[in-house]
Amino acid sequence: MKIVVNSKEMEIPENYTVTQLLAQLQISSQGMAVGVNNKLITRNEWDKFVLKENDQLVIIKAACGG
Repeated sequence: MKIVVNSKEMEIPENYTVTQLLAQLQISSQGMAVGVNNKLITRNEWDKFVLKENDQLVIIKAACGG
């Protein structure tokens, strides 16, 4: 199925969770925020949150500084 991650379309299997997607993309969960369809998904929901066809994701890494 197709989803969009940070403006890039990609294919993932059905019933894929946010945790599985981050592992596939080799993204550490430390300091990360994930939004799906303009809604923040909290870290404790990542294992349970199943992605759907055409979901729009934004993955943001926190940066130090100011």
